[in-house]
Amino acid sequence: MEDERNGDRMSRRTVIGAAAASLAAGGASAQAPQPHVKGPRVWLDFDQQELDDAYDQSKYAPNRDQMNRRRASISVEVRARFGAPRRIAYGPAPIEGVDVYVVPKSDAPKSDAQRPDGQNAGAPIAIFVHGGAWRNGTAASSAYGAETFMRAGAHFAVLDFVNVTETGGDLMAMISGVRRGIAAVAWNAASFGGDPNRIYLTGHSSGAHLGGCALITDWEKDHGLPKNVIKGATLCSGMYDLKPARLSARSNYVKFTDAVEDALSTQRHLDRIVCPVTVLHGTLETPEFQRQTRDFAAALKAAGKPVRFIIAEGYNHFEIGETLNNPYGPFGRAALEMMRLGVG
Repeated sequence: MEDERNGDRMSRRTVIGAAAASLAAGGASAQAPQPHVKGPRVWLDFDQQELDDAYDQSKYAPNRDQMNRRRASISVEVRARFGAPRRIAYGPAPIEGVDVYVVPKSDAPKSDAQRPDGQNAGAPIAIFVHGGAWRNGTAASSAYGAETFMRAGAHFAVLDFVNVTETGGDLMAMISGVRRGIAAVAWNAASFGGDPNRIYLTGHSSGAHLGGCALITDWEKDHGLPKNVIKGATLCSGMYDLKPARLSARSNYVKFTDAVEDALSTQRHLDRIVCPVTVLHGTLETPEFQRQTRDFAAALKAAGKPVRFIIAEGYNHFEIGETLNNPYGPFGRAALEMMRLGVG
């Protein structure tokens, strides 16, 4: 857990930096939805329109489509540079697979850990859970972070999974795919030179939500894996309690129930988390995505869990997500540091 002195310094920098960023951008409100006549409160101090806007990234990030296209373009460049990824199936449907970008053997770090056969255990593995409001995104368009990790000596595994539209609104089917995909990476790690004892999770947006749910999985009971199969997680701009999302317009396409809300609200099951967690958000994100991250970090700290909380100045939701492909950006640096891989 970050020490209090670092936290105090971070808080002071955050206040100063936020003010500077706001002035430089003409004020953060320049990206926020336009004022309107206030309606009845639905969640905290939000009326229905405000809450809907707070779970609609386009209202706070006008460059959303540009950023999505750019990440997809970078993903194409990754495949052109390193070749097609290995595909590991975790189910019979074509979407039920994981794209693994394998670090070249010459670049793989030496490991003192050994498998039972006496061979080196292999390179660490970064698993990425993409976002897309639970409705969009694919492994192919989410490979933009691969080069950062491969250059640092880690394999990069991107999960494909069915989206909530295809499941008829069922989030439980989505998390089932994510969990089975993670398990498949662990079971097949040796086949691509990976170390099953050094698996780390990253996730952005709704992928950070699903990644949080992976942390509260009973890996021993449900998948026959060690309970600490995930050694650390870096979750960017996610949701960790589904109640406000359920109250928002997202309920138009997600079939929330009390059981789903509780089972998939990571913040309600902190006792199940057994690894260090880093969470981060940008200062130009929606107020709810900032609050969700802040409250989750505070809850983890109060529960005595190892947590690091990062606030990135001047980034909106999509801009901070893209920094996964930058070893010196907030997301990429945090994920590499979680994996104990240096950035020079």
